[in-house]
Amino acid sequence: MGLPSERPFIFRVVILAAGKGTRMKSELPKALVPVAGKPILQHLLENISLSGLDPKPVVVIGHERQHICDAFGGRCDYAVQEFQKGTAHAVMSAKPKVGESDAVIVLYGDHPFVSQHSLRKLAKRHVGERNVLTMMTATVPSFDGWHKVFQQWGRILRDQAGKITGIREYKDAYEVERAIREVNPALMCFDAGWLWTNIEKVRPNNAQGELYLTDLVALAFAQGQKIDTLEILPEEAIGINSPEELEIAEAILERRKGH
Repeated sequence: MGLPSERPFIFRVVILAAGKGTRMKSELPKALVPVAGKPILQHLLENISLSGLDPKPVVVIGHERQHICDAFGGRCDYAVQEFQKGTAHAVMSAKPKVGESDAVIVLYGDHPFVSQHSLRKLAKRHVGERNVLTMMTATVPSFDGWHKVFQQWGRILRDQAGKITGIREYKDAYEVERAIREVNPALMCFDAGWLWTNIEKVRPNNAQGELYLTDLVALAFAQGQKIDTLEILPEEAIGINSPEELEIAEAILERRKGH
């Protein structure tokens, strides 16, 4: 009698889309603002679908949530974050809908360009290296020109050996940390068991009084857990939070069409 085959590794994708997006100056929820003729969130959902990682991602909704449900219907599962208390709180809101899984990939509804290839690479590295946390990072040549949109992003902190020790949000960072050019798009893959055990330990020790998902990086480092990174291009990491960033995103898509 043959040995039973190993069951497939289960990934669930959680997309955070509950914010109000006030900087967009749009009546629409930010996830529904069109870029190149399609809602921002639709670009991301299509890439997740092409990656084959999760046929029905969990979208965390809050502000104007009915509009998002109406737009995407049964393509997604939905979790509600009633009060915006930060990214870690948003992920906790998704836990009941995530159900059983081996790993949880956290993405954002305003990051349309995360490619199917990068998602598959992230998953492959996470499983192959047996990481507790695998995260995407992007390194900018400077914070000039269109790259200035990354100025306010969190910075990746590493020790002398190059290991990640944490992420410092821009508003909480020292000047020397603000000079770091490796930034955090906050696109992460967690071991599910570790995530749900440790997310409860996150505390609002920051200027905003919010529960940051990024605090889990320092927690994993402090525990001696295995953390790994996957570098992606700044063009792929861009988030759309303002009309200016929307213009940049449109220009990036036009350039891609030209190649």
